[in-house]
Amino acid sequence: MKFRNTLTALGLCGAVLLAGCETLSPDTMMQSGMLAAQSYMLSDADVKQVANQTCSQMDGQATIAGPDSRYGKRLRQIADNLGHTIAGTPVNYKVYLNEEPNAWAMANGCVRVYSGLMDLMTDNELEGVVGHELGHVALGHTRKAMQTAYATAAARGAIAATGNTTAVALSRSQIGDLAEELINAQFSQRQETEADNFSFDLLSQRGLNPEGLVTGFEKLARLNGGQSSLFSSHPGSAERAENIRSRIERNP
Repeated sequence: MKFRNTLTALGLCGAVLLAGCETLSPDTMMQSGMLAAQSYMLSDADVKQVANQTCSQMDGQATIAGPDSRYGKRLRQIADNLGHTIAGTPVNYKVYLNEEPNAWAMANGCVRVYSGLMDLMTDNELEGVVGHELGHVALGHTRKAMQTAYATAAARGAIAATGNTTAVALSRSQIGDLAEELINAQFSQRQETEADNFSFDLLSQRGLNPEGLVTGFEKLARLNGGQSSLFSSHPGSAERAENIRSRIERNP
């Protein structure tokens, strides 16, 4: 049985594409691999609890724009336009003073927009981008990303097996490891298209112009040959802009 479990752990290391598994002992791989497998059974409450810890630590390490700053006022208006709950989850919006054109969301409704993105885009374009991030939350993509990040950290040995399947007492270094995995998470082509379409529908339902999705994608397509950190996964920004343009034409 121990031999079989060791093989299972080895398989899990390969499944999450870890480069450092060969440095771990068989017992460590077995323990970490089992925890990685268990992480995919994390409940919604567990995922949100881990997201709360992760987002809180990231906020503590970032410089956050004040509510009365020009960034804070802009994002507050965009939040009012899009709504403050998504799929029953309260949304918490903040601006990081960071020149990178980026934005992300977590399963607990934590939405962070970087000032570099706000400098690049109009309010309507930001509505499209933030709507896209809200789509990842509403459609369960961020939940899956959290499970994958936790499994990756567990299989790497960054999270030790404690007999529990939840990460209720993560250390700062463990949370930092999860944060890195989450911010660099790559969604599938299907997930990205679903989030794009969610944003289009949300903007339409809220009486907002979906054109911002198109022009926002077009701007991102011009950044680094279409490989901006925000929308770097397939399909490319230009193709995604065309998808939204087609939807606008079908739904004038």
